[in-house]
Formats: sequence, C-alpha cells, structure tokens
Amino acid sequence: MSEMAEMGGLGDLLRQAQEMMAAQQQAAEQVIEGVSGSGLVRVELTGAMEFRSIRIDPKAVDPSDVEMLEDLILAAIHDGATKAKALGQQAMGSLDLGSLGGLLGQ
Repeated sequence: MSEMAEMGGLGDLLRQAQEMMAAQQQAAEQVIEGVSGSGLVRVELTGAMEFRSIRIDPKAVDPSDVEMLEDLILAAIHDGATKAKALGQQAMGSLDLGSLGGLLGQ
C-alpha cells in the first residue's frame, strides 16, 4: 500500500471516529422518558443514563401495597434504560462504518 493510500485510510478512520463521537454525544444529551403502569410512574433520563427525575401519580401510592409501587418504579427505570440503549444503537447505526473493515484488513 502506498504512503498516500495509507494517509487517506487513516484520514477516513479519523473522520469516522469523530462522527462516532459526535453521534454518541448527541445521543447522550437527549432526554428520554421511561413509563410504567399506564403512566402512573415516569422516569426521565438522558441517553447517557443520567437519571433526572421520577414522577409518581398519587393513584399509584397504596400504603398497603408498597411492593406494587416498587415494581412500577423498577419497570419505568427498565423502560427508560431500554430506550436509552436503543437510542445509542440508533446513533451508531446511522454511521457508515462499513469502510472500517477495509482499513483493518478485513
């Protein structure tokens, strides 16, 4: 491989790495809402998995059934985490990383 071709390949790799970092940053800054119990419990988090708030509808609070509320909170957290993961995968999927294989000799 000529030196010029190697430089182009490295430049492409650097450009793609920068695009990947920008996509990850953009996804990390987005706010996502996880929901459970038909909206009785809501959690707000960023794509970077930073939890910002939890909102609990008073209808979900039953002193005789605390376990149900715990389950609703956990379900909302799981919903939010699943959405954050999907957002990150979507951000990475929007990049054309197919040429990386050629740069890595694959």
